[in-house]
Amino acid sequence: MSVTATRRRPELGAFLRSRRARIAPADVGMPPGFRRRTPGLRREEVAQLAGVGVTWYTWLEQGRPINASAQVLDAVARTLRLDTAEREHLYHLAEVPYHSGADTEPDACARLAPDLQAMLDALHPLPAVLFNARFDALGLNEAYAALSGASPGRNVLRTVFCGEGGDNCPVVLNGPERRRLVATLRWSYGNHVGEPVWEAFIEELTRESAEFALLWTNGDVTPPGPRPKIFRHALVGEIRTRLQSLAVGGLPEARMDVFFPEEERHRHRLDRLIEQKAAARRAAV
Repeated sequence: MSVTATRRRPELGAFLRSRRARIAPADVGMPPGFRRRTPGLRREEVAQLAGVGVTWYTWLEQGRPINASAQVLDAVARTLRLDTAEREHLYHLAEVPYHSGADTEPDACARLAPDLQAMLDALHPLPAVLFNARFDALGLNEAYAALSGASPGRNVLRTVFCGEGGDNCPVVLNGPERRRLVATLRWSYGNHVGEPVWEAFIEELTRESAEFALLWTNGDVTPPGPRPKIFRHALVGEIRTRLQSLAVGGLPEARMDVFFPEEERHRHRLDRLIEQKAAARRAAV
């Protein structure tokens, strides 16, 4: 067992003990009983409620080198009434890839919190967009809409590989950039293996795009991060930007991408594009 695992196991045991100590038997419909020497639930009670073996759970709390599946950890987390942060902490201590579950992942169709939309709008005229782990656009500002042609709910992978939104996608993705996009998706997929929503999404992309299917089989993995991004518009020409990606607290795996024009001439082109798009909207009213 590695040094990291050796250190994590005692921490895992201490964490589990502290969580069960805060739950009274009455909280889970059990009689209080007599002669309890410790507060909260006993180990055997946690095991019973979670549907796992008493010996296995005892060994888990004792920090023994046993394997724990995601399904078993989910059962323990429900029994101990862990919140989202505590559940993720449990997974990390048990060295099991964390998955947030369909109920906690940001929904592309959900209304964005006003503060987050205000943050995106405050970055104008810098294009900014909020993505979830599957590259669904949860929210964006006017500058990003002008630059990318995207709208809330639009998925980048479907746009690039399946032609969602038509053939006028202005983003320029060469071979290495397309490979990196798929590799970034796989980096996030590692936390969601087996989840129906994710498996259906990967199956859809693989079925609809031979290029995506080929890139997916490569197995490349890379995290989100800064990189150059090029857009090409008939109105103003090429706009070269630098992408910076920021984590967003309170939304599991969501990130805010902000685009910085590389040079003054590209900034001027972006300004012209934003103004032309705004003028077109005013004329259409």
